[in-house]
Amino acid sequence: MISVFEMFKVGLGPSSSHTVGPMKAAAAFAEGLASRGVLERVAAIETTLYGSLAFTGRGHAVDKAVILGLSGEKPASVEPDQADVIVAEVRHSKALRLAGRRSVGFDPERDLLFDTLTPPKRHPNTLRFLARDAGGSVLMEESWCSIGGGFILREDDPDGGAGAQAHGDIHPFSSADELLARGKETGLSIAALMRANEAAARPPAEVEGHVERVLEVMFDCIERGLSMDGPLPGGLKVQRRAKAIYGRLRSGGTANDPAAHEIMDLVSVYAMAVNEENAAGGRVVTAPTNGAAGVIPAVLRYYRDHRREATAEGLRLFLFTAAAIGGLFKMNASISGAEVGCQGEVGVACAMAAAGLAAALGGSNEQIENAAEIGMEHNLGLTCDPVGGLVQIPCIERNAFGALKAIAAASLALHGDGSHRVSLDNVITTMRQTGADMQSKYKETSLGGLAVNFVDC
Repeated sequence: MISVFEMFKVGLGPSSSHTVGPMKAAAAFAEGLASRGVLERVAAIETTLYGSLAFTGRGHAVDKAVILGLSGEKPASVEPDQADVIVAEVRHSKALRLAGRRSVGFDPERDLLFDTLTPPKRHPNTLRFLARDAGGSVLMEESWCSIGGGFILREDDPDGGAGAQAHGDIHPFSSADELLARGKETGLSIAALMRANEAAARPPAEVEGHVERVLEVMFDCIERGLSMDGPLPGGLKVQRRAKAIYGRLRSGGTANDPAAHEIMDLVSVYAMAVNEENAAGGRVVTAPTNGAAGVIPAVLRYYRDHRREATAEGLRLFLFTAAAIGGLFKMNASISGAEVGCQGEVGVACAMAAAGLAAALGGSNEQIENAAEIGMEHNLGLTCDPVGGLVQIPCIERNAFGALKAIAAASLALHGDGSHRVSLDNVITTMRQTGADMQSKYKETSLGGLAVNFVDC
């Protein structure tokens, strides 16, 4: 099982695979230098980016992430404003505090290389770190893969890319069929199964505390996004829209009895608010990725603010259920846009949100599985072709549509009895195969689709 701690991680925008993962890998390399006792001998650090990290790295802030990670910063704890200060100082001084402990010369223009020619050996998102002493001898060299959703692994790790820790689950499952079987055997809901498995690894209070923290960051992110305006960074001059649209909706809406389309407009704005914050490098939750970070918060707020039956416990059931579904995609396919396109990001987020909402609204395990299946079935083949290598066009609006699809999928599933012809496992297999067949130019390289057909006049 992949834990709720692993599926929902607090981090910085704009990308979990290009920002959160590389920052964690760089920090791990810096800590490795210290643990091997060679930190004091390091005179130079070189980082090479391959594959999607090289093609869209600048737009996705990989350079910023590497600088922060080598400086000892972590995605969950670094403050967004302070992160910009740290990076600006490194660029100005051409030196960084390696692992936060000692100053080492580092010129991003010279020591951070974007290699778009050498094919990565294992994963499209690969980084190589190299530390040398004053005489030029190699002290340590490591290659890391950022495999989506902020998960990382060493290139030579036999883990195979699962990225999950061993939890000693008392209700193990590795497929949707097994998950449903565990539910029938125990009489437990999917959320209860997840809670029991989490409790086998950590104190329940720690687990519940993490879930509450995730909810807090998600809702705070919506509020920040609804309060900000102006252009997003990166050169496309994309203007934030969530604040203005939200203001018009609130001033012109019939608050006591809003029409259905008004509520759907609000859901869209909630999702856009999160992804505008993500594009600006703000604090978001990988859910399951940063590029898809707006879908689940938007549907959660729909449940909290627009459903009369909403409860605090329902919010928690939503997240535990969504984590279980996200884990199935992570274990059996991918949540990396560089591997399978945006079907692995917004598509998976849609399936997770649909399942979570169905659970919060009292759905059976079978209805929940059906909701997840519907959510992904209608995102199959979704490409990842960000304009300018930025997580802005079409990513921001795509999250809005992902949230709307999730609500529709949950509603359709709850109108049924849980029986359906195509299983969630079938769809996950299809999604993996579709991603394998998809041309690389549609998998987060900005070499095809909108990225090349959009002309900025």
